[in-house]
Amino acid sequence: MGGVVWGAGRPAGGVVGRPVLDLVGADLVRVAQEPGALASLAGTGGCEWPVWVRGRVPGAGGWGGRLAVRCGTRRARVCQPCARLHAGDTYRLVRGGLERGGDGDGRLWFVTLTAPGFGVVHRSGPGGCVRGRGSCRHGRARGCGVVHGEGSAVVGSPLCAGCYDYGGHVLWQAMVGELWARTVRGVRRRLAEAGGVPRSRLGDVARVEFAKVAEYQARGAVHFHVLFRLDGPEGAGLCRLGPPGWAVDAFAGAVERAAADAWVGLPDGRVARWGAQRDVREVRQGGREIAGYLAKYVSKSVGDSGGTDFRVRSAAEIGARRVSGHVRDLMWACWRLGGRREFAGLGLRRWAHTLGFRGHVLSKSRNFSLTYSALREQRRQWRAADSGSTVVVGVEWAYAGSGLSPAEDLIARGVRLDSAVAREFASAARREWRSGYG
Repeated sequence: MGGVVWGAGRPAGGVVGRPVLDLVGADLVRVAQEPGALASLAGTGGCEWPVWVRGRVPGAGGWGGRLAVRCGTRRARVCQPCARLHAGDTYRLVRGGLERGGDGDGRLWFVTLTAPGFGVVHRSGPGGCVRGRGSCRHGRARGCGVVHGEGSAVVGSPLCAGCYDYGGHVLWQAMVGELWARTVRGVRRRLAEAGGVPRSRLGDVARVEFAKVAEYQARGAVHFHVLFRLDGPEGAGLCRLGPPGWAVDAFAGAVERAAADAWVGLPDGRVARWGAQRDVREVRQGGREIAGYLAKYVSKSVGDSGGTDFRVRSAAEIGARRVSGHVRDLMWACWRLGGRREFAGLGLRRWAHTLGFRGHVLSKSRNFSLTYSALREQRRQWRAADSGSTVVVGVEWAYAGSGLSPAEDLIARGVRLDSAVAREFASAARREWRSGYG
């Protein structure tokens, strides 16, 4: 990218070298003369790592000019504009599910499910770190009296790496998807038992829908934030029959019991369960804040917990990655266990960069809300109508490169700055309107 070129041409004194200025100037001329390049870059919203393609109509001649396409990542560490767009889609998706449920009529629950403990780790907070006396069998202290800051690098790392169950940690992450599936089935089964109806007939009286977001804790373990919605037999919506009162009253208890009872057998004979820290609360108001909360965590990844966003191709790469020692040990555990026959089906080496977790960051039940595909299609249609353009079909596309040249990077930075200023003006206008009319 352009940042590499800028850094390479900047002398120690901070003055940009003449060769770099000549390079960027020549590149700016090239971009200005390339048909459609400026409009194409602006159309990506300042994407930091766009994909370039060329198109042609079969039988009508050669390839046309380049077209920039958004990278589409959800990770803010990789591309801020695309991550912001994805977070906005997530907000709309979750918000749509809240609106279908009435946004506060007593049929919504916010649930947090955590991983169990695999060893004592450093923690932050005004109360200080872990308290304990004596030493472990490896000679390490069982306690730490230091008050760690919220962003301290030591938070989440074990007091003793030798005592920490790295194998259990990555195996739990590999199986947490199945643990979640069994939990959802358990919620429906417990709810049916509370109403005295067969499990197969629960849909005749109530439906359980959900949206789930996975978030990495500082220790590298995922926990789930889940928004449950309880609908009537016809689903959510206006003028539709809501769930029976007994189902509303029994729902929180059904979630608690299902989470406590759910378990999955691990290939090594152990059992995976949820951690003891669980939270189930009914949502009566504040749905907009919940949607924003879930959307914020979609743009995060294992990289925000000190890990890496890119797959590990060999054992040598693990030692070369710029990660914390704790995360590196977790990646080593994935690589080591992934080479054993009994764990071959878990794909631990393939998912070593996510510390064994194989699931999607966001998942939902079929009827909870819209889909990302539907939102993208609505955006495409709106842009086509706004610009007056027509959709061209029957075009062949070919890959023409990725990333940005120095001049393209400079232009993309300007697009991002313009977007940030526009958002600030819009936010100020909304605040002024609310203060005057709200």
